[in-house]
Amino acid sequence: MPYTVNKTNEYSVDADTLYQAAKGAIEGLEGKFETESPETHTLVAKFHKTVLGKVLGDRAWVQVVISAADENSSSLELTAYPLDAIGNKLMFGARKGALKTLLAWFDAHLNHRLP
Repeated sequence: MPYTVNKTNEYSVDADTLYQAAKGAIEGLEGKFETESPETHTLVAKFHKTVLGKVLGDRAWVQVVISAADENSSSLELTAYPLDAIGNKLMFGARKGALKTLLAWFDAHLNHRLP
């Protein structure tokens, strides 16, 4: 059973606005950026196993790539997976629901920041 989550969503905002909302959502969830690229609309972040005071049980790695469909719409491609204690991709033993909860919170924070 693969732990990697891949999903794509379409939004009715331009790519720059979506990038800023995604960046704010990651910051709001206490994520630490590995890379930020406003030019290519790409974000890579790691999350600790405690987010907003709630223990999720697993660390996580999240990559967000935003592409513009046209000037008023864009898409967000998200790839995420759990990490072990030293930052490697977790291949077994992930806690059930930890990554799902984090991604649900990310969606809520992202949508809250969109106009």
